[in-house]
Amino acid sequence: MEFRRDKILERIHNCTPETYRFIDEWLDESLYITARTSGSTGAPKAIRLLKADMVTSAISTNRFFNITDKSSMLCPLSADYIAGKMMIVRAMLSGAQLWIEKPGNTPVCQEYGNIDLIAVVPSQVQHLLDNQRTLKRLKHVLIGGAAVPRELSHRITASGVSAYVSYGMTETCSHVALRRIGESSDEIYEAMPDISFITDSRGCLIVNSENRSFHSLTTNDIVRLIDDRHFVWIGRFDNVINSGGIKVYPEEIEKQIQRLIPEDTEYYISKCRDDKWGEVPVLVLSKEVENAKKMLEDIRTIVKSKAERPAGIIVRNIEYTSTGKIIRQQFI
Repeated sequence: MEFRRDKILERIHNCTPETYRFIDEWLDESLYITARTSGSTGAPKAIRLLKADMVTSAISTNRFFNITDKSSMLCPLSADYIAGKMMIVRAMLSGAQLWIEKPGNTPVCQEYGNIDLIAVVPSQVQHLLDNQRTLKRLKHVLIGGAAVPRELSHRITASGVSAYVSYGMTETCSHVALRRIGESSDEIYEAMPDISFITDSRGCLIVNSENRSFHSLTTNDIVRLIDDRHFVWIGRFDNVINSGGIKVYPEEIEKQIQRLIPEDTEYYISKCRDDKWGEVPVLVLSKEVENAKKMLEDIRTIVKSKAERPAGIIVRNIEYTSTGKIIRQQFI
């Protein structure tokens, strides 16, 4: 497929320096582009991605959302990272109009008319929901980069907007599965057309595709596999807490206790060394809260399993990756 810089720039608007750099890299003679991982499981690193894989991924997404040369898209994400790069590739392949915005928590900074697809991270969704006039102009919202909190999911469902949570990583050239918010309380992800799934001996997801160069990619994501095209995400293998031989998943605990955490407080479940049980879960808060002792007692009451009940509270500054994922500290 032939691309010309001048023709591309006729349909991609408000280009940032990162956007220009990516377009120039896309148009060079190399078969690869360089992308950076988000740093959610370690220090961010540069990796090479095959342009042909990015084309396959973009075509799949364009077909799913019916993106054509009559469509308009908006990208308030940096082209330094895969989500931003892939929006540009989708526009180049489809001929759609694409408006670029500098990343920030208040996207849709001007009047664009109707937008067929906007790609955002969860921290940007709140602003969209607070602006009904803007929301009504968005046909589909694609959310990635970090987990979507349950309360935010409820607000999205109540708004009536068509919103999808993506599952994927830089190595897979953006998402390989999507989950429509509000469609099922089980939070089931469905594979993109050229993708299928199996699990390994750990219960971690393996992504298979005959059309992409990785063919088979083993992840560290523990899932409940429904069939070879559907799964429910449980948590990260890296985060598993082994408490007296019982495997405890922090992400599962976080879902249970969310409503008991003050709205202005960030939190996550981590693990701490314990002489009796080996490891135990602990609740990490971004700041001191009133009646912390009472809150912990309430949490221990609603958490299903004794092994899942936090042993205590740790207050510390919570850090995030560039895409808004919490960087989890462990205390072992």
